[in-house]
Amino acid sequence: MRTIDLTPLYRTIVGFDRMAHLIETGARLDTATGWPPYNIEQTGEDAYRIELAVAGFGPDDLSIELKEGLLTVTGKKASSEEGRNFLHRGIAERGFERRYQLADHVRVTGANLEHGMLSLSLVREVPEALKPRKIAIQVGSASASASANDAPLIEGESKAGKAA
Repeated sequence: MRTIDLTPLYRTIVGFDRMAHLIETGARLDTATGWPPYNIEQTGEDAYRIELAVAGFGPDDLSIELKEGLLTVTGKKASSEEGRNFLHRGIAERGFERRYQLADHVRVTGANLEHGMLSLSLVREVPEALKPRKIAIQVGSASASASANDAPLIEGESKAGKAA
């Protein structure tokens, strides 16, 4: 694998300290197998759904974990071959692990298993402090716009005594 030097990017961006880590993690996730197949759907402005085709897996065979923005879905099927003689075996019951790197402020709100489809509901909730806000622009310098009457009083002085 080639190493990427991100030093020129750091000169022009502010506050993206995790960028190199995310790119590296994304490169590792890209090497995953295609099993099980999945869909990622945007269901609203800040709502998403991940659907995985997990036919043959029950709720006890699946594990969903979210840690530090990394959503991991794992499936481990218990062996059920006791007393069975297959002439053809085309239904894959192999275990799997799927990982999804979630953006900041995205959380999992629920999981549903129905007809062999595992649906994970996600929502992005940006805190009020991080939402865009309008900054007022003042005309002139701040020190010139403050008048003598607006200056703080020195202890023991009154406005009348200050004017004298």
